Amino acid sequence: MKIQRKPEWLRKRVNPGEQTGMRQLLGELRLNTVCQQALCPNISECFSCGQATFLILGRNCTRLCSFCNVDKTAPLPVDVDEPGRVAEAVSRLKLSHAVITSPTRDDLPDGGAEVYAATVAAIRAVSPATRIELLIPDMQGQRASLAVVAAARPDIIGHNIETVPCLYHIRSGADYRRSLDVLKTIRELAPEIRTKSGIMLGMGEVEQDVLEVFRDLRGVDCDYLSIGQYLAPSRAHYPVQEYIPPARFDELRRAALELGFSHVESGPYVRSSYHAGQYA
Repeated sequence: MKIQRKPEWLRKRVNPGEQTGMRQLLGELRLNTVCQQALCPNISECFSCGQATFLILGRNCTRLCSFCNVDKTAPLPVDVDEPGRVAEAVSRLKLSHAVITSPTRDDLPDGGAEVYAATVAAIRAVSPATRIELLIPDMQGQRASLAVVAAARPDIIGHNIETVPCLYHIRSGADYRRSLDVLKTIRELAPEIRTKSGIMLGMGEVEQDVLEVFRDLRGVDCDYLSIGQYLAPSRAHYPVQEYIPPARFDELRRAALELGFSHVESGPYVRSSYHAGQYA
């Protein structure tokens, strides 16, 4: 059933005027953010506080997930100067915690691993105290690519599970077990790096399936979890099936913590990089 009207708890104000300074900086440095590309409802709040999730490796994704607003046209060549510009933005913004993500780049032999590593190195060079979090695609599960990312030694490596296994038809090109294996492999390669994942609700999942995902994530020793409400970017995207009340997010947070996650953010507006600096 397609729901037409959002409930009161999902009517967050988006004010373009609060975004001006950040947009100017991003334009000057020719940088992309997932905040803009994914139409994040938290964009005004984060931009006004000088926070952004940088989108490296271009704006175009090689997969066709029906829930995502990131551009699906052919990707452009890798911009070799991009890591340095991201580092400059981190330095100018004086970020204590920086989140770096990318579209999926199945066209690249390493899935973009070397660019992730170069970005970490560039940030470390100009802002060594900044905590660095990477939110990576599955890189087709290639252990060699994941090893390159892990060897860069970010503080956190995340990979979002996104939804329950029976709904993976909306994640074109993805595989549930492969996504779990990404997190498992990172743990094996670099036990000291914290791992993180995220799931969206309201896509037609049932509670037992959600709890099973939590157990599967803990089975690969995932440390951190974000739980948020799916919001369709447009009528052309996969439709919202249910709006989950805030109290239910609280219950799921408690359930996840009982399973052993170190930190869980759970709420209608939670996204994988929302309040990322608060994970401990």
